[in-house]
Amino acid sequence: MNEHELRRAVAAVKNGRLSRRDFVQQMLAVGLTAPLAGMMLAQSGVAMAATQAFPYKPTKAGGGGPLKLLFWQAPTLLNPHFAIGIKDQEAARAFYEPLAGWDAEGNLVPVLATEIPSVANGTLAADGTSVVWKLKPGVRWHDGEPFTADDVIFNWQYATHPETSAVTIGDYKDIKAIDRIDDHTVRLVFAQPTPLWFTPFVGGRGTIIPKHLFGAYIGAKSREAPNNLKPVGTGAYLFVDFKPGDTVTARLNPDYHVPNRPHFDTLEIKGGGDAVSAARAVLQTGEFDYAWNLQVEDEILAKLESGGQGVVEIVPTGNLEFILLNATDPNIEVDGERASLKTRHPLFSDPAVREAVNLLIDRASIQKFIYGRGGIATPNCINNPERYRSPNMRFEFNVEKANQILETAGWKKGASGLREKDGKPLKLVFQTSTNGPRQKNQAIIKQAFQKAGIEVELKSIVASVFFSSDTANPDTAAHFYCDMEMYQMTMSSPEPQSFMSQYVSWEAASKANKWQGRNIARWQNEEYDDLYKALTRELDPVKRAALYIRLNDVVCAGRHVLPELNRPRISGIRKGLQTHSSGWDNDLWQLPNWYREA
Repeated sequence: MNEHELRRAVAAVKNGRLSRRDFVQQMLAVGLTAPLAGMMLAQSGVAMAATQAFPYKPTKAGGGGPLKLLFWQAPTLLNPHFAIGIKDQEAARAFYEPLAGWDAEGNLVPVLATEIPSVANGTLAADGTSVVWKLKPGVRWHDGEPFTADDVIFNWQYATHPETSAVTIGDYKDIKAIDRIDDHTVRLVFAQPTPLWFTPFVGGRGTIIPKHLFGAYIGAKSREAPNNLKPVGTGAYLFVDFKPGDTVTARLNPDYHVPNRPHFDTLEIKGGGDAVSAARAVLQTGEFDYAWNLQVEDEILAKLESGGQGVVEIVPTGNLEFILLNATDPNIEVDGERASLKTRHPLFSDPAVREAVNLLIDRASIQKFIYGRGGIATPNCINNPERYRSPNMRFEFNVEKANQILETAGWKKGASGLREKDGKPLKLVFQTSTNGPRQKNQAIIKQAFQKAGIEVELKSIVASVFFSSDTANPDTAAHFYCDMEMYQMTMSSPEPQSFMSQYVSWEAASKANKWQGRNIARWQNEEYDDLYKALTRELDPVKRAALYIRLNDVVCAGRHVLPELNRPRISGIRKGLQTHSSGWDNDLWQLPNWYREA
């Protein structure tokens, strides 16, 4: 679609000859994301959709009995600002809500807001320097206190306070000020023109906690707040009990701000076990209603589906299973900190080693023999939306080529077959979470490494520990006290700007930020940082797409981040359960609208 055709399409929407939805579909067909299509309309004076109706048949709140969710990676805390692992973010979403969320097509849907801002309704500056959010009146926190503009302002202050060490800081740091217009209206003023004005307070990372309960715990005391484990939100369910690493229980909120919701009387989020047992409990036995994040071999899922109690739901996403190569030395302690930014990794500081490791990952076989529908082999960090997918990257599995690269770089094999250089043997510790497919994935990689003269010690850590935000536990993914690690990173918006912030140098995880920084590999690259800064200022959709591709290529070429699989969202759903799933938001983003058909 050329510029003339684009303008004609926008004009058709303004004249009523083309619906906004059809316009967005046309833009998706030519590779433009739904949010940016909406932004183009807004900049042309066309209002964005204010509401979205989801199918919902119940005519009253309650009556649905218990809703039982199985999260085999058990949540360990319930404060969304500290949720490193997705399982913690999901559990927090059962109680806390954002101003808006993302539907399956990448459209914004109001939650605690009355409408989506736009130029047409006077709430969005055309240059992205400010946005006004109108808050839904009559919303109350679970303890009866009113939800107001003060809560929105507080969450910005809380997340950006350096001593709070919130994982959400990157979503709020570009806000220069928030003006309180009245009890139910706020204006966000950005430090510079901001293309992604819809990042703060939106989606899974944008849920809002109450000022009156967390105000005394902003900054250094943030981890001491009792409500980190006892959420008081605005959501459809009231907190009952939480056993970290085990179970969250809740009951229907009779004062929920949406009529006739929720359908279920009680909610249970059960943690523990493994992904296979979780799949069995929904697909085969029907003991649970929903099984989250089914990292199970596709062959097993197909067999369990034949049990007839549930079905596998596959939702496209931008989620990435990847391997990180530590840029720092995990075995040397500097000022009381291992993997310090003041050190360099003794092996991966050699680009030849990183290049060889990349060639020794058999992505195609890992997809074929382990993940099937649940993982698509990829060389890219950004895989969806397609407009942002780089055509420049390729993956290759080549043991012979890896051996040649190492040999040329001076890594020689000894009598045992192990390579070494300057007295340093090629020995690595490779960790991930305890999970069947991931252990098989590790085994395939180890076998290839051995053929290249690299010795690998495999380490698996129970998921509730590996994805924990425990600052004292050295086995968390964020501490990264080993040479290599593997996990999945979720892309929580159809715009991957926040997703790509996990590679900027100022997000490096460290003791100083309580290991809350998103750059866990500690990889630092000045070119990448400059490109990312340019992205945050760029408003033109075409130029943004080009910047995304360049960012992808720089980080992938650095070989400290090795993309492996694009992971669609795989869930188990008991037959009759309606969930309105989206690949761009939490699994539980529409929990108030879940219901069971008879």
